[in-house]
Amino acid sequence: MKKRFIAWEPMTNAAHEIVKRLFSGCVGACLLGTLFVPLVGCQTTTLSTKDKPRRCIQKSFFGKTPKGEVIDRYALTNSNGMKAAVMNYGATLIALEVPDRNGKLADVVLGHDTLEGYINGVGYLGATIGRFAGRINKGRFTLNGIAYNLAPNNGEHHLHGGIKGFDKVVWQAQAIEGPDFVGVKLIYLSKDGEEGYPGNLSCTVTYSLTNGNQLKIRYEAETDETTPINLTHHSYFNLAGAGSGNVLSHELFIDASRYVVATDDLIPTGEFASVKNTCMDFTKPTPIGAGIDRLARQHYDDDYLLNDNSDSLSLAARVYEPRSGRVMKAFSTEPVVHLYIDNFLHAVNEKGKGGLIYRDKHNGFCLEMQHISNSPNQPNFPSTILEPGQKYMQLTVYAFSTK
Repeated sequence: MKKRFIAWEPMTNAAHEIVKRLFSGCVGACLLGTLFVPLVGCQTTTLSTKDKPRRCIQKSFFGKTPKGEVIDRYALTNSNGMKAAVMNYGATLIALEVPDRNGKLADVVLGHDTLEGYINGVGYLGATIGRFAGRINKGRFTLNGIAYNLAPNNGEHHLHGGIKGFDKVVWQAQAIEGPDFVGVKLIYLSKDGEEGYPGNLSCTVTYSLTNGNQLKIRYEAETDETTPINLTHHSYFNLAGAGSGNVLSHELFIDASRYVVATDDLIPTGEFASVKNTCMDFTKPTPIGAGIDRLARQHYDDDYLLNDNSDSLSLAARVYEPRSGRVMKAFSTEPVVHLYIDNFLHAVNEKGKGGLIYRDKHNGFCLEMQHISNSPNQPNFPSTILEPGQKYMQLTVYAFSTK
């Protein structure tokens, strides 16, 4: 099975100084061949017709945290007019406007109008999840003979990085662009002991909106001490448009013939089961709601083990929304896609964009590309342990089209 870590040469003193400057917010440097854009605004591109929009990056003030930290919104537009917006609080995707079969744009991710909504919200809407996506049983694991206790925030279990995971911290952000994309690079240093995890972990998350109507999310990390890591993205998608009702009529395909067996409180048992002849089977395009009533939880919150276990980027899932004609393909370098169907926002009267209250069940679906929950406690699962001198890398791509 996949292991996503590669050997990495120790940094020179000069490299350490570059990283130090990046964390202090310096701009105008080149990193990994991608250009930082120190002056943010609409970027001129050569277009075939006058009617086509210009590729654009626009930075604006989005709010301040209770500690007074400034949060910025980066609005991205590609040469087709597709739009995305990312903020540096939680490295969060706050909007994604995608055309339907008639060319009409609609925002297809759930979210909030204000920074306060994200700070006080409970659903991880659009956020980057870390250090560890999913649950860790009772918030405990043992590594190299040392027992670690993590912050419990889901009953007795540890979920999505703890009480203050990566979704609740402020990242350093810079606008970037390339020949066929505009984007945002976000950097965060998770210090040794944060939420109970060992090691200083330097993380980079890069959002790129391409002219091919793809949203690419690239993750990179290094550590100075052995530590578990499992990063993912947590947008709730509704391809008919956020707030337009439930997603049960969306047709879903997942390239997975097995899923991860879990307990009632969603802790993996270490076993895998076949999806064949069960309501877990999405190996053929199937409406999300076709079998949902047969589930004990009446919603999906499950790890699917993808059939392609190579290290290359491969198709994990495809979703089609019949009314709009929108199609989303999800590609991943990870061994698992976690399928989550919203079954919670209505219960807490979560307030969405435009003042909408999510009063219905199943407002959105998440396709979270990651490793398996509770992996540090399951030696037969693909490893999530990152060593000093290795580099964690993964890539998620959401590609949009119509039919």
